[in-house]
Amino acid sequence: MGAAMEIVGSFVVLLGAFFLFSAGLGVLRMPDPFTRIQAGTKATTLGNLLVLAGLGIHHPDWALKLLVIAGFVLMTNPVSSHALSRAAHRARTPMAPTTGADALREDEAADGSGNAGSAPAQAP
Repeated sequence: MGAAMEIVGSFVVLLGAFFLFSAGLGVLRMPDPFTRIQAGTKATTLGNLLVLAGLGIHHPDWALKLLVIAGFVLMTNPVSSHALSRAAHRARTPMAPTTGADALREDEAADGSGNAGSAPAQAP
């Protein structure tokens, strides 16, 4: 492996570490759990993918394993974020006063059942 590829791989890993650090800052600085979840998920997904890409540049023979890990990260981070935010919403976790809209509550009100995402009642 050439010195240029080593520098590029190190830069990509460093860039991924920057996004992971910014995710940590986002979790500390955001005003409510919903924005913390969003800040953490987006930045950690990108940070993890960049670190994996940098490792792929450093170790090309690990490419298949790193692709499997990247696929796992791409599937689990958004799903777990969604599950956490839905659980927090159902537990009536308060939002920050600066939050402009609550789309899930609006969907629940339009549904009329008070339970968004549930199937409508069937007529006998």
